Amino acid sequence: MNPNKALWEKGDFTKIAESMRESGAALVSRLGVTPGMKVLDLGCGDGTTAIPEAKLGADVLGVDIASNLVAAGKRRAEAEQLTNIEFREGDATNLEGIGDQQFDLAVSIFGAMFAPKPQDVASELVRVTRPGGRIVMGNWIPGDPTLVAQILKISSAYTPPPPEGFVSPMLWGLEDHVKQRFVNAGVSGDDISFERETFHFGIDCSPAEFLDRFRQFYGPTMNAYEAAEKKGKSAELQQELETLFNEKNESGSAGTTLIPATFLKVTVNRR
Repeated sequence: MNPNKALWEKGDFTKIAESMRESGAALVSRLGVTPGMKVLDLGCGDGTTAIPEAKLGADVLGVDIASNLVAAGKRRAEAEQLTNIEFREGDATNLEGIGDQQFDLAVSIFGAMFAPKPQDVASELVRVTRPGGRIVMGNWIPGDPTLVAQILKISSAYTPPPPEGFVSPMLWGLEDHVKQRFVNAGVSGDDISFERETFHFGIDCSPAEFLDRFRQFYGPTMNAYEAAEKKGKSAELQQELETLFNEKNESGSAGTTLIPATFLKVTVNRR
């Protein structure tokens, strides 16, 4: 099986995505989505941003590599009685079956950044976006002190080194790397802009309980715990992550969780 597909089908990211609904909708509200707009949501998961886009009246295609998340997105859309959204399994590095210049807006929030072959991802996003349209990505930033970057940093210390040729997904959080990829895909550097924004994970459970969801359901964290267990270091990993989640919690209550995470928002104007 494709290793990236296996990673995201390993757990159940919907258990994490439940904490992302409010911030996902807020992010979409700032994207200028209008009724009838054709939107691609790439690495869509179960629809954290795709469903809010459809609620604003866009015709949305959500694409994700994980079949379980595609199925979950379809269930959410049915429950919301949304007929203007389709969820489809697909690979961000090769959007097979999607024609050129199909979309007014191509969005990928913490999704396509995890696909291998980042240059192919950039090229495909440019290919399927029409002239006059936009590409918007939300990418975690390497070394950032907020939640997700620190989860991935801590976890990587316990896992085996990646295979030769591996390109870290966190490079999508560095402006120079992002610009080079889109320039290589035919975009002028002047048409690429960057902002830092904050995403909040909010959920009605304690930070320790929220961490337990990552341990049970988030592929990268699951792999880190499995590797740490083999080395007899699972307690150390648990302690590091518990400290992180508790320190970052801004809810003001030990029984609820509200944790900020800074990300790089990338906007590409397609000419």
